[in-house]
Amino acid sequence: MARAALDDTDRMNIRVKPDVKARLMRAAALRHTDLTSFVTQSALREAETVIADAAAIRASERDFARILKLLDNPPKPNARLRAAAEMLPKTL
Repeated sequence: MARAALDDTDRMNIRVKPDVKARLMRAAALRHTDLTSFVTQSALREAETVIADAAAIRASERDFARILKLLDNPPKPNARLRAAAEMLPKTL
């Protein structure tokens, strides 16, 4: 029965210097958790931050104002856009 729980996880091996491991162990103890949980949760938080930063759209104030202006007052469709729209399926 305990084996099924192990099958739901993957193993990761990392190498760190002894002083780094000691600091991580101390931090884990201060959080009242084990080293694996501490490292996993810390890495996961950082991963979520990196992913969110990559997904965010960055624009200067000037560019953002231009985007809003274009959304409020879109240009009239040109011939190329109309032709492309005609090629789309009617059920889209």
